[in-house]
Amino acid sequence: MSEPTAPSVPPTPPVPLSALLAREDLGLRQIAGPTAPDTVIHWVHTSEMADPYPYLLGGELLLTAGVHVPEAAGADGGAPCSGDYFEDYVSRIVAAGGAALGFGLAPVHDTVPRALVAACEAYGLPLLEVPPRTTFSGVARAVWQLMAQARLAELRRVTEAQQSLAAAASRPDPVPSVLRQLAQRLAAHALLYAPDGTAIASAGRAPVPGTQEALRKLTAVVRPDTGPENTPRDAPASATDSLGDTQLAAYALGGSSGFVLGVATRRREPADHTIASVAAVLLSLLTGEHQSGAGAARSSALVRLLLGAAPAEVAGLLGSGGRWLVVHARPENGIPDPVGAAALGAALGSPLIDLGRDVVRVLVPAGREPAAQPGWTLGVGAPAEPDGWPSADAQAARALARARATRAPLVRHGARPGLSELVPRPDAEEHARALLAPLAAGPALTETLRTWLSLHGSWDRTAVALDVHRNTVRQRITRCAALLDTDLDDPDVRMELWFALRHH
Repeated sequence: MSEPTAPSVPPTPPVPLSALLAREDLGLRQIAGPTAPDTVIHWVHTSEMADPYPYLLGGELLLTAGVHVPEAAGADGGAPCSGDYFEDYVSRIVAAGGAALGFGLAPVHDTVPRALVAACEAYGLPLLEVPPRTTFSGVARAVWQLMAQARLAELRRVTEAQQSLAAAASRPDPVPSVLRQLAQRLAAHALLYAPDGTAIASAGRAPVPGTQEALRKLTAVVRPDTGPENTPRDAPASATDSLGDTQLAAYALGGSSGFVLGVATRRREPADHTIASVAAVLLSLLTGEHQSGAGAARSSALVRLLLGAAPAEVAGLLGSGGRWLVVHARPENGIPDPVGAAALGAALGSPLIDLGRDVVRVLVPAGREPAAQPGWTLGVGAPAEPDGWPSADAQAARALARARATRAPLVRHGARPGLSELVPRPDAEEHARALLAPLAAGPALTETLRTWLSLHGSWDRTAVALDVHRNTVRQRITRCAALLDTDLDDPDVRMELWFALRHH
């Protein structure tokens, strides 16, 4: 059987051995082996096998009552052969990556064999004495409880860090703010490296001598353009190293952009990588525009709009052709936040994002057909030139309402020509104004009628689409029927009203 190269530990927070020893209800006592504070347990295993190696994965607290101990070894381990037996036994536990050994005093042994104590001391394996009143299942349950507490604390730490990093990214100075928040959360020194390897921003406590140089070298591992003779090469998204007691990590930002985040900490906690990865995603979004200068062009377009230019005059600065799609998106759970909105924009291939109170709007080049996004409900307007953006915005809003009402992940505004195209547009618009004139004073009535007809007269789905109570929908539709003096159950009436609403 081949020896394992490293313990295979589960993705759960380990339990410090000291925390288990501190449980007064267990009454455990360490009687041999190192008392290092960094000794941790990943799980508990009970075995009475003379050779437990094949049954260990590494990181266990192995519990035994000594049933496997040969009678020749003696109850107190005083027989001549006992030293060899326990030395072999302990050496196999250590070879398998066992973290500690717990020896139960009941029902087989009254004391821990002296030879076992000596072997654990010689091999550096912590040995715990388990009193008769403490069951092995009680020890296992205590470990699981400590793991659950550690996991809850880890999740809370990650959640709080995500929220603070997202808030930092929305500040006027987002890049320095994110670095400062990251350094504070990890008690670290954080640096942002430009594509040429220069540190352009930093935050946190002063690093130990040599840290910045070691980090700079580590960034070359994840930077995609630093292969031999600057030839393109694949690079990992992150890399780690150490410098004495300092833990180093580097994270590539934005794929091939060349920006790299470097982090130096005194010790590496389980959640540190997750928190640093969140910061890396945010910094990728914040630094991505610096690479191509597209951010400056968009800023120029915004300034010109504010100064009175028409959308058609500045559309060319946005870096795409003349036709665009307006996308309305709403998260399936909760309200949109800056991080989620930015991630949605990246998934749709556009940085042109408007974060509203409950809806995110994205302006997407018409050549990039939006696809459904996990966790979002999308409505897409028809492709439009800049002067048609307001109309496309309204179309996307209605498509989103229909998507939510029908529980579809994505609904596109129908742009297929039909019978309505046979009527000249001015005539159609004049007919629509005349037919819908009784509703002119109530925009809510018009929108309710439009949504209700589009959803085939469903009260419940219309209520969902409009975020109102179904009784409100009934009252509005009844009011529409009275003002229009018509029977809304008549399919011919519905068809004519739908025709008019499309041109209204």
